[in-house]
Amino acid sequence: MNSQALVSNWMEDLNHSRDISHREKEGFTFVLTWFEKWRNAQQLPPGREAACGFWKSQVRSSLREQWQLDQWAEAFRWYLGWLDWCQKSGKDARSLEERVRSAVNNAGGRRGLSLNTRKVYSSWAGRFARWAGDERAVLDERQAREFLSHLVTQRKVAFSTQKQALNALAFFYKEVCGRPEVDLEITLRRTPKRIPVVLNLHEIAAILNNLPPTCRLAAELQYGSGVRLAELLNLRIKDIDTERRQVTVRAGKGDRDRVTVLPKSMVPRLEEWKQRIHELHRDDRNRKVPGVFLPGAFARKNPAAAEKWSWFWLFPGENLSTDPDTGIVRRHHLHPENYSRALRQAVAEAGIEKRVTSHVLRHSFATHALENGVDIRTVQELLGHADISTTMIYTHVAQNISHCGVASPLDSIQFPDRRARGVQEDSLLAA
Repeated sequence: MNSQALVSNWMEDLNHSRDISHREKEGFTFVLTWFEKWRNAQQLPPGREAACGFWKSQVRSSLREQWQLDQWAEAFRWYLGWLDWCQKSGKDARSLEERVRSAVNNAGGRRGLSLNTRKVYSSWAGRFARWAGDERAVLDERQAREFLSHLVTQRKVAFSTQKQALNALAFFYKEVCGRPEVDLEITLRRTPKRIPVVLNLHEIAAILNNLPPTCRLAAELQYGSGVRLAELLNLRIKDIDTERRQVTVRAGKGDRDRVTVLPKSMVPRLEEWKQRIHELHRDDRNRKVPGVFLPGAFARKNPAAAEKWSWFWLFPGENLSTDPDTGIVRRHHLHPENYSRALRQAVAEAGIEKRVTSHVLRHSFATHALENGVDIRTVQELLGHADISTTMIYTHVAQNISHCGVASPLDSIQFPDRRARGVQEDSLLAA
């Protein structure tokens, strides 16, 4: 990406149009800016299809004055004409943010970054481009330093978020802009570690009882093994060893493999579950559905493995979906949002007042393991923490090894009979 490849957007051309009045330009700018925000949120390319979708879902969804409809329709006629001009003249009609995000995503694909990493990097680079406002500012590392300082001082984002943004912009300047050395010279602001939310056994049981069968099995495995959400959903049939009662996590956080525990109580139900999804696998093969996604170079070395039972997802999606990298329609694993949504609904139905996410099941696994006498080094290995200081946070909430297990002095006071005290309190309130 270089300065010659960067072109003006529609707003600049609209401002320079001589056949449109100042008032019309204001109306055109309003509706087209609204449209661009909606289109970027929907991740739709600029074009007639996106304009029609916006008109149906946003404009026609509410009552509008006729003059508004007429003016906005004229704005879109101008916009579509501008797109035709861009196409004929070889100009890029996408916004600066879109072009930056696309460039980072493509560079990440060439470097072999995971889809999630590419999404994070392209998102931060796009936010920076939107904040910077123009092409020259995007290419200026001083603007990047100001943006990062803004995140630290004004937005006060978490330390991990600051590192994400820093790494994303460093990747942008190195891999997209071709800078050999990048030093953004920014000091990150460390935020204090927060005490994790931990559920007790009764709360976990209540949540599990309110989950649908597939999500319940996944939640039981996440709590019983302490795996992260992405690690849970990326499990394959070959990663579950019911005889040795082990779960093998492949390419976890930091691209590291590890082995964690498989709950003994889950073995019979997992065997039954594997028989059920084996039928789904056979049905996919009979219908000539393309095989599942394979990681990295292995897909090139052994593409036939995609159709093998051992590589099938442990928690496959109910429907086929389009692979965002290749465009192939095949079966992916259970969508993380479907799992998280079911978990949130189960928490609400159980009446639990804590803020519960899927990661809370992992927190609970670590805390309960420490309370059951498992040494912290073992817990560190099971969780896949690179640094034991990360695991030490659970010692602050484990009841038998922290101050949380201390009896409150209030419990040593002998109060009178509660019913008698309740009568006295009622009489005082009545008075």
